Amino acid sequence: MLKVNSTVVTLGIAGLLAIAVGFYVNSVNWGPANEEASTQAATETGSTSTSTTAVTQPTWAASATGRVEPKSGEVNITAEVPGAIKNLAVDVNDRVKKGDLVVKLDDSMQLTKVAAASAEAEMRERNRDKEDVRGLAQERRDADDAVASAERAVFGARQAFYDALEQHRTASGSEESVTTARTNLEEAEKKLADERANLASVKSKAGMPLPTPLESALAVARAQLSAAELGVEKTRIRAPFDATVLNVLGKEGEVAAPSPQNVLLVLGDLSKLKVRAEVEERDAAKIHVGQRVVVRADAYPDQEFEGRVSSMAQSLSAPRIASRGPRRPNDVEVLEALIDLDGLPPLLTGMRVDVFFKHDATASTN
Repeated sequence: MLKVNSTVVTLGIAGLLAIAVGFYVNSVNWGPANEEASTQAATETGSTSTSTTAVTQPTWAASATGRVEPKSGEVNITAEVPGAIKNLAVDVNDRVKKGDLVVKLDDSMQLTKVAAASAEAEMRERNRDKEDVRGLAQERRDADDAVASAERAVFGARQAFYDALEQHRTASGSEESVTTARTNLEEAEKKLADERANLASVKSKAGMPLPTPLESALAVARAQLSAAELGVEKTRIRAPFDATVLNVLGKEGEVAAPSPQNVLLVLGDLSKLKVRAEVEERDAAKIHVGQRVVVRADAYPDQEFEGRVSSMAQSLSAPRIASRGPRRPNDVEVLEALIDLDGLPPLLTGMRVDVFFKHDATASTN
C-alpha cells in the first residue's frame, strides 16, 4: 500500500491556501470602483504630462546638425597667376566693395610685356594710317580706334583706382579720392561697352570690305597688348562682391600659386546669415522648402534663433560636418538643406549648431 508523506501533504495545503488568499486580495483591490479611480488617475497624470511636454519639450518633425555660414558662403580667394605678394590691401573684418583691390602681386614682368606690346601696336597703327581708305572702311577704322582707345582708358583707370586704394590704406590718401577713382573706372568701363557695341553694329553693315593686311596686323598687335594688360590685371586680385574679410591667410613676401589649396583670403557677405544643415536619410521626407526651424548653439544656451528652409539638395551625400561623440554614425547619408536665419543673430560663421524642424501644424505656436 502506498504511503503518503505528511510533510508533502502539509506543504501542498499551504500552497493552495496562499493562492486562494492572493485571488481574494486582487478581487478586493481591483474591483470596478478602484479600477475606475485608477484609470482616472492615470488619465489625469497622462494629460498633465502631455501638457507639460507641449510647453517645455516641443515635438519636432526632424533634427539635424548644421554650421553657420555667411549669406554668400565662405569664398576662398586665390591667385590666378603665380607671383610674390607685394601688398595685402585689407585686414580681417574690413568691409570691401565689388572690384576693390584686396591683394597685389608683383607685376614687374607683366608691365614689361605691356610696354613692348604697346610699342608694337603704335608702330602698326602708324603703318596702317598710311593707307588711304574711304566710306565703310573708314567708318570701321574709326570704330576700331575708338574701342582701342577705350580699352587703354579702362586700363589706366584701373591702375589709378588701385593706387588710390593703396594710398587710402596707408593714410596718405582720402576716401574721397577712392570714390572719385571708382567712379572714373565705372565710367570708363561703360564707355568701353558702348564702343564695342558700336563696332559690332558697324561691322554688320552690308557691303563692308575685308580688312587690309595692315589693318589685320594692327588688330593682332592690339590683341597682344590687351593680353599683356590682362596679365597685369590678374596680379591685382579684386573682391568679387560686396563682403567682409573673414580671414587673411597670405603674407607679404610669400609666393602665391594658382592653386585651390593656396588660399590668400576668405570673404563672406555678413549682411545675412544662413545655416547649412545635414539631415539624416531617415528624416529626408520630413522636411521641405519653407518649413520653419529653430536653431540652438552651445555658445548661447538660453537663446533660440528661428529661420526658414530656403533650399534642399536633390540627392544624398556623405556628411561634411564631423560628428562629435555618438550623435551620428559615420556611414550615414545626409540631405543638405540651407536655412535663412531671421534678422541678424549674434552667431559666428563656422559655428556648429543644432537645427530643429517644426511641424507645419505647430510652426506658428512653437
